[in-house]
Formats: sequence, structure tokens, C-alpha cells
Amino acid sequence: MMEASAVSRYQRGSARKLGIIADLVRGKEVPEALRTLTFLPKPSKRPVLKALRSAVANAVNRAGKAKLHEQDLFVAEIRVNQGPTMKRWRPGPRGMAGVIRKRTCHVHVKVATKKGVEL
Repeated sequence: MMEASAVSRYQRGSARKLGIIADLVRGKEVPEALRTLTFLPKPSKRPVLKALRSAVANAVNRAGKAKLHEQDLFVAEIRVNQGPTMKRWRPGPRGMAGVIRKRTCHVHVKVATKKGVEL
């Protein structure tokens, strides 16, 4: 069983929002996961889709194009961790300032071959 992974760090968006999207594809086969993410009507799907495509490319490149295809892989692990938060200030009422939190997150994707696939 071969595994490959990809990490997309410092992506804009909260870990909670991207975690909901990651839950949709966890454990699915790669073609089905790519279809699910491609047609999902949420703009925050982009970092998850980017990391998944990168992990698939890493697996295919590691094994060789003739030996491994997208159909032979499934999403073994996908997690979204919180990254650093950028803080910006905005004027508020009565001369006070309100903080704007621009959240970031790290997306970790690991794909593996299915049980019956031989390399």
C-alpha cells in the first residue's frame, strides 16, 4: 500500500469552514472526491481541492504514470488545522477600535492506494 501526502499552509479561511468541506470527502475514492469538490457551491472549497489535487499528483509521480492512476487512490486522511490569525483594526463607535480577525488554516491531505492495487 503506497501513500502520498500534500500540505497547503496559510490558506485564507477559518478551519471550521474548511473542516466541514473536508468531512465531505474523507474516505472517498479520489475521482468521486474530486467531482464532489468541483461542483460544490462553496468558495472555500478551493484550498481543499488544491491540496487534494497536489496529493494525487505526488502519488502518481512517485509511482510512475504507467503504474498508478487516479482511480486506484482514495482519501486516506484529510484534516484542517488552525493557522495564525492576522489582526487588523477598524474604527469603532466612541473613538474605540474593533479588531478584524483574518483567519488562516493548514490543510493536510493523504491519499493511499486501494487494497487490491499492485504497483
